[in-house]
Parts: sequence; C-alpha cells; structure tokens
Amino acid sequence: MTPSLPIPPLADPLEGWLQGHLGRLLIDKEIHLISRGLEQVFGTTCVQIGQWGAMDAFLAHARLPRRVLVAEPGACGDCVSHAAALPLASQSIDAVLLPHTLEFELEPHGVLREVERVLVGEGHVLILGFAPFGSWALRHHLTPAGFPPGVRQFLSARRLGDWLRVLGFEVLDTQWAPLGWPLESPALSPLVALSARLAPLFGGRLGSVYLLKAKKRVYTLTPIRPRRRAPRVLGQAVVGST
Repeated sequence: MTPSLPIPPLADPLEGWLQGHLGRLLIDKEIHLISRGLEQVFGTTCVQIGQWGAMDAFLAHARLPRRVLVAEPGACGDCVSHAAALPLASQSIDAVLLPHTLEFELEPHGVLREVERVLVGEGHVLILGFAPFGSWALRHHLTPAGFPPGVRQFLSARRLGDWLRVLGFEVLDTQWAPLGWPLESPALSPLVALSARLAPLFGGRLGSVYLLKAKKRVYTLTPIRPRRRAPRVLGQAVVGST
C-alpha cells in the first residue's frame, strides 16, 4: 500500500485575500497613509502589533532604527504574542502601529491599555481602521466570516479617539483614503477606481480606510509651595512722652 502523503495545512484566508487584487489595492493605499503618518515620529524602537500584509510593508517606512513585528500565534513575526498581553517592558517603545489589529480583537480596550503601558511618554500610536459606514461596511455585515476575512467589527475613528483620550492620549490627526466599491475581479478595476474618485462627492469618509495618529501625553505636576504670610500685628506698643 502506498503511504498517504500528509495533508498540507489550509492557507490563511486573510493572507490569501491580501495577496489578491483588492487586497493589494488596499495595502498600497495604507502604505501611503502610514508613510505620511510616520514622517514626524522619531525615537529608537517601533513595534507593529499584528501582521497585515508583508512583514515589512509598514515597518520599512519607520525612521526608527529598531523595528519589531509582534504577531499572533500562528502568524509570522519577530515575536509571537497576544496583542493584549505583550512581552514588552513598560515605557520602552517609542511608536506602535496597529494595522486593523483592533478590528480582530474581542477586547480592543485591553489592547489599547497595553499600548499605553509599553509606550514612553510622548510616544505615538498609529491605528489603521475601516470606516463603519459605506460599501465595505455593508459587505462586512453581509459576509458570515467577516470582510476582509476574519475581521470582527469596524470601529469608527471617533470612538477610538474617545477611548484614547480616556487613557491619556492626544489625538493629533486622522487621515482618510477612499477605497471604492469592494469588487474583487481585476476586470472591474476601472469601476473600483471610478467609485474611489467619486467618493468625496458623496461623503469622502464612506467606504474609506483611515489612519488615526495619537500621542501619549505625560503631564508633570509641579508642587506649589504655600506663600509665607507676614505675622499679624495684634497691637502696637505705645510709648508715652515724659
């Protein structure tokens, strides 16, 4: 009897989708957003939490000398860890990239708390996300496995900004890029490009991807010493003439 060959593991649906036509269009737009967002981010270490596309698709645009990809178990990265329990020292990272990481998490608040913990004071976080309205959001809600594959929810930039402010961040900027209709076939590329160009006429943030950039603020409290008051004069000595 001929021995049976081992069954190869199933390909990751998300990885296959990102390598497809629509996924490559998305990554190209997001690389442009990330590269602009990282222009004024400096320091020593930049960490990307969650693999999205090629390992160096976004980290290659960081001006920081040390770049680390922290991937979920089963994905490729320099370090493997869950996003809400990072094996990183507190206040040791200068910049954190979250490319759609929060949209895969059951507890996105916990991930943001970890980001706040590991960032140094005045460190930056850059978050990629999908607008929760428009054609991409509609397809996501109509697809049982999520769209793109595995995505649990779309989070608005406004909601993320509120969460970050509670954690002591200041939202610096939010950039948007229209995606057009989520049509997979390369033959329909002209329609996708046309719908992306027309998106600003119908509300440019519908069916878009955004990059939210925030900074961790640290406020130094300066103790105020109480002012010394001159002793009160209860009475004056009266010297009589003789």
